[in-house]
Amino acid sequence: MAGGEANSGGHVDLGPLTEYLGYALRRAQMSAVTEFLEAFAEVDLRPTQFAVLTLIAGNPGVRQTEVCAALGIQKANFVPLLNELERRGLASRKSVAADRRSSALHLTPLGNSTLQRARAIHEVYENRFVTRLGRRGRDQLLALLNKVMEAG
Repeated sequence: MAGGEANSGGHVDLGPLTEYLGYALRRAQMSAVTEFLEAFAEVDLRPTQFAVLTLIAGNPGVRQTEVCAALGIQKANFVPLLNELERRGLASRKSVAADRRSSALHLTPLGNSTLQRARAIHEVYENRFVTRLGRRGRDQLLALLNKVMEAG
């Protein structure tokens, strides 16, 4: 817009933003999270909660510090998340005999059944990406994102 004219509500020129990888990653992440929240409303899980339940299911007795390290969650943020999963009856903490300061994490029966339903929902959610990208495009995108994560 020349001469300081105000935008009248039409098209907003994003300028170079559309060429910035960080901008594209963030917008894609925002879109994916929005779709995730809509898909997972039935089981009332957020992406990090789903990841934590998945990790505990695959590693019964895993310690809180190990979950935090594996998922890149700060302990201060993990404690309220775990408290919420416990409050909902999805996960439990058990003291570790060798180290009373450490807790082993387990899914409850309700946590297991909720995760089973969430995995079925996730399959549909994931297939939406495959539909948009194609199987090969999905695999390429995943490989590229893994390279980005390795660098960080």
